[in-house]
Amino acid sequence: MEEGQIIIYQTESGNTSIEVTIDQDTVWLSQQQMADLFESTRQNISLHINNIYKEKELDKMATVKESLTVQNEGKRAVKRKIEQYSLDVIISVGYRVKSKRGTQFRIWANKILKDYLMRGYALNEQRLKKQNQYLSTLKHTIQLIGKVAETHNLSSDESTGLLKVITDYSYALDILDKYDHRNLTIEKTHAEQTFIATYEEALNAITMLKNKFGGSILFANEKDESFRSSIAAIYQSFDGQELYTSVEEKAAHLLYFVVKNHSFSDGNKRIAAFLFVWFMEKNQILYREDGSKRIADNALVALTLMIAESDPSEKDIIVQVVVNLINDYN
Repeated sequence: MEEGQIIIYQTESGNTSIEVTIDQDTVWLSQQQMADLFESTRQNISLHINNIYKEKELDKMATVKESLTVQNEGKRAVKRKIEQYSLDVIISVGYRVKSKRGTQFRIWANKILKDYLMRGYALNEQRLKKQNQYLSTLKHTIQLIGKVAETHNLSSDESTGLLKVITDYSYALDILDKYDHRNLTIEKTHAEQTFIATYEEALNAITMLKNKFGGSILFANEKDESFRSSIAAIYQSFDGQELYTSVEEKAAHLLYFVVKNHSFSDGNKRIAAFLFVWFMEKNQILYREDGSKRIADNALVALTLMIAESDPSEKDIIVQVVVNLINDYN
């Protein structure tokens, strides 16, 4: 296919397809080429383009470039500068022009062009990889949130909290990218512990929770020894070295273990969230220097529900998210 050539053909299924040349990560067409594409006049195309910029649908500076062309005028070859318009303009014109070809273009744009852009063929390889990693991470998070939304009647506060998990964690797209490459590190955490949680102290704290807020007769009723194990697990060591060396890691694992182990007949998620906050406060990391909480209440609700609905195979990434939500970057 020659430079600048446009081919429109009918596929066997009857769907219209269009092939265009790609330059500098996008498509560039002149007004005359668009007129040929849409079986319209150059004057009509020009009118649509002027309206697009007049209505501020697109930024002219970002969507127009000048190209040098050679035109034969009589016996002379004359060099002229013509304006070419990016893919965004072509699409906008295609949705405005009234012609059979314009209709065909809209059908193609909806079916083919969207797929083309989503697959990222107009991106270079490095940017495509990063985009796919981000999309994969966001898709995974959305799936978890969707699972929560399907199985719980969420209040507006809880729904806000689910969204806040993403918005508060926007800085961590880079961290999640590192995780995808298996080089995510724990940063800005606190190694020094001012408090060591014990099974007995945790039970006393839960009793205070029950006395303050009430609960069913089954609330905080231990079903087995798993709660004792959850407390012990955050202080696991191997060869004399603790597995979870920072306060934030211990807090995140405490939240995860209490939610997932279902140690109590009732109140597992409430108890887990309470102990998470209790542990952070005892270790003096719950509040920032300005006195505000390091993690918002709604975000804690959302995280607790997300842990409850997550697959056990997702433990590491969930814990990493929690740690990075409560470290000193927040």
